[in-house]
Amino acid sequence: MSFLFGSRSSKTFKPKKNIPEGSHQYELLKHAEATLGSGNLRMAVMLPEGEDLNEWVAVNIKLNILLINDICFAAVDFFNQINMLYGTITDFCTEESCPVMSAGPKYEYHWADGTNIKKPIKCSAPKYIDYLMTWVQDQLDDETLFPSKIGVPFPKNFMSVAKTILKRLFRVYAHIYHQHFDPVIQLQEEAHLNTSFKHFIFFVQEFNLVDRRELAPLQELIEKLTSKDR
Repeated sequence: MSFLFGSRSSKTFKPKKNIPEGSHQYELLKHAEATLGSGNLRMAVMLPEGEDLNEWVAVNIKLNILLINDICFAAVDFFNQINMLYGTITDFCTEESCPVMSAGPKYEYHWADGTNIKKPIKCSAPKYIDYLMTWVQDQLDDETLFPSKIGVPFPKNFMSVAKTILKRLFRVYAHIYHQHFDPVIQLQEEAHLNTSFKHFIFFVQEFNLVDRRELAPLQELIEKLTSKDR
């Protein structure tokens, strides 16, 4: 099933929220939203005193995946942000314009999820991103991996899966910046994209969640966006 666009006319995909109101994760979510609202992104990504790192990473993945389909949504969920941001440029990212998922001429990404597609396959950017967002949502909906109930522990492989999710989400940012930045400017979404990406980078840097080599396609931009906050 197509995760992003069962039809091209639907540009208001709204990811499911699976953090129950009143739960501890919900309180962490509200804390993250409040600290983001302060404008200090370095401070916003820091682990709150006394909190569990696994739970903080889980909340931020959910909290940072609503800006890629409709920038006006004020959500701060990485998964939702990337989803919403990408949604603004789907008319420009097509099978014809982007036959390969890439980030400039030096970086090309092939898809494999280890279950349905075990051997990496070469596919178009919209197909890759559809595979990716569907796979990420499946992970977020898995209560054994992302427990939402109080007292349920995170599995031993949680951090490994979280790192893979974030590594792959970075590739969407890289693709947008390298292949679709002109449409982003035309749509006047540059500031939103930069803020979303800056938040993402501060978070993965704070907890060393994405290998520096994976960030290479946007290293120059990363240094520019973060240099003022060091």
